Amino acid sequence: MHAKEMLQVRPNDLSDVDAEVLAECIEACFACAQACTACADACLSEDAVAELTHCIRTDLDCADLCEAVGRMLSRRTAYDVNVDDAFLEACASVCGACAEACATHAGTHEHCRICAEACERCERACRRLIDVRRVVA
Repeated sequence: MHAKEMLQVRPNDLSDVDAEVLAECIEACFACAQACTACADACLSEDAVAELTHCIRTDLDCADLCEAVGRMLSRRTAYDVNVDDAFLEACASVCGACAEACATHAGTHEHCRICAEACERCERACRRLIDVRRVVA
């Protein structure tokens, strides 16, 4: 991932946010989106796919939101911190729900275990970015 590098070469100042925490969150969002997409696809290949419907739906919802939030956080020009925080809260929430859904199948399906870990990491990264920005503000 190149989030940290791209933030470092921006012509504008990032004094309102910890660039390291921001980069970590951007990368966690994109990694989570990929893991969730792959998990949903793997679930569709399982024999007991009907039992995984909730997991698949949650994976896909999480992937969509994480992808959008990762892109949004990558755009720093003229951003609105309140909009960012609303999306970060939503992302953390859906990541928590997806981690929970995947965790119920983690003992049976390795892809669900991996996805749950990616979701937990992304949830923590989103919450950390919100917390760090509140301290700075």
